[in-house]
Amino acid sequence: MKLDNMFKKTRRPSGKKGHIGGKHQSPEVPEGLLCKCNKCQKAIITEDVITGGYICPKCHGYFRMPAPERIRSIADEDTFEEWDRGIENTNPIGYKGYPEKVEALKQTTGLDEAVVTGKAAIHGIETALGVCDGRFLMASMGEVVGEKITRMVERATEEKLPVIIFTCSGGARMQEGIVSLMQMAKTSAALKRHSDAGLLYITVLTDPTTGGVTASFAMLGDIILAEPGALIGFAGPRVIEQTIGQKLPKGFQRSEFLKEHGFVDQIVERQKMRQTLGKILKMHQTGSEKVEKATKEFQNSQNRKTRLKTLEAWDRVQISRRNDRPVAGHYIEALFQDFVELHGDRYFADDPAIVGGIATFHGRAVTVIAQAKGQNTKENIGHNFGMPSPEGYRKALRLMKQAEKFHRPVICFVDTPGAFCGISAEERGQGEAIARNLYEMSALKTPILSIVIGEGGSGGALAMAVSDQVWMLENSIYSILSPEGFASILWKDSTKAAQAAKVMRLTAADLKEMGIVEKVFAEPEHFTVETMSNIADELEKNIEGYLEEYANKDIQELVDSRYERFRRM
Repeated sequence: MKLDNMFKKTRRPSGKKGHIGGKHQSPEVPEGLLCKCNKCQKAIITEDVITGGYICPKCHGYFRMPAPERIRSIADEDTFEEWDRGIENTNPIGYKGYPEKVEALKQTTGLDEAVVTGKAAIHGIETALGVCDGRFLMASMGEVVGEKITRMVERATEEKLPVIIFTCSGGARMQEGIVSLMQMAKTSAALKRHSDAGLLYITVLTDPTTGGVTASFAMLGDIILAEPGALIGFAGPRVIEQTIGQKLPKGFQRSEFLKEHGFVDQIVERQKMRQTLGKILKMHQTGSEKVEKATKEFQNSQNRKTRLKTLEAWDRVQISRRNDRPVAGHYIEALFQDFVELHGDRYFADDPAIVGGIATFHGRAVTVIAQAKGQNTKENIGHNFGMPSPEGYRKALRLMKQAEKFHRPVICFVDTPGAFCGISAEERGQGEAIARNLYEMSALKTPILSIVIGEGGSGGALAMAVSDQVWMLENSIYSILSPEGFASILWKDSTKAAQAAKVMRLTAADLKEMGIVEKVFAEPEHFTVETMSNIADELEKNIEGYLEEYANKDIQELVDSRYERFRRM
């Protein structure tokens, strides 16, 4: 592999003070031996960078990775089969010197264009793979790049393969004018057909991903991953600064910024990329390749008598709010394997009050969505005390629609005092976000199970409980609003919360009797993480039974039965 153009060369200082005869004299260094890290500005031995995964050994900054090296780092050994090499560029607008530049780059890089496409196995799973290479005209998207990506996606659709594209691009290729612009529409249309066929598309955003690539195939992944610190945006930082006449804040348009604002599912370190992709691919296998279902016998506990202790409603309200009570993260850890958290609503932000992602349950891929609380003040502040904002509900719905596409059952854990009430939430449409969840969940074409593990407060809880079945833990609650709010509205006296709790019939036993919930699970005397193993075992058995029954239901029957469940209330 030629390294001449892989890294920027260090500028040599002019011969001035300190140099004999006014001329700069330096030791002879063999060509290509050293390179410079653009992050820390240190000179580094090139071989150390290459063997270290194109990561600076001094500051751990990322170098841009050539496509062949990227493929070797991701694909199973000797499995990559290149597709569509040798498509000729036509110089559509007759730009002077452009064909000569393209030919020169072919010689120096060994590439035929700015993207390499083909098929490879990743952890044994066949995948269509596209990798952009910044050494070729900054991986700008011209007609050949667009054509290669489109052909790859079309072939993947025919062969029913998932698609992974590693993006790296300066955007549209100026030398090709409007023809370059058309590649945005062409690649997006091909990906729509691939998606409509129920197939998985993953994008991995690397530094930089900008312009027309960002505004087309880079941001259309079912799952969007990014490398740390990657520049990602439509307009480049320099263009924005020139346009608005302002200095941009530190970290603007970096991976971390996009994750915070809801556009990236997860930031993955380069060393962990192959493993992460393997886990995601495994959970999206279908047909004959589908992971084996569990064979353990399900014991139906529908008619099992639950031991309900004699406690007042207000006692159960207080127990449901205890800080040492297990929270959603504990259930995810206890019940599921290979959990991959996915972030963001793709509109505005990522809401830490709702945690969601994909996992396996007894070998079956599922989507898990949970309202998240903490067990101390710091954790609760981090999760906004389990009170979701509009972007939290939109994230939940995004993940549910993704589950529908891939026929994954959805399991929700409900634990919220209610949706967040605040100016910002109203500005961003809190009511609309909740309403949209109710609307879409009612007809979601995949099984949905909701489990109330703590507080189930008002519409904020219902937005994750329009399900085939709703289960509750013995000392959890589910109500129109908090007892304090109920007493304040109806009696103008929030101090009558204990009395209100009794009137509201918000306990699990009450709701089971009313037909609002299907199952209630007994809790130990003092329910903590240390004492939750029996409940976890019971939930595991019952979830398995639920999935065995509902995952095989006819889709229309499933949707109709969910409609009738709420129709009779």
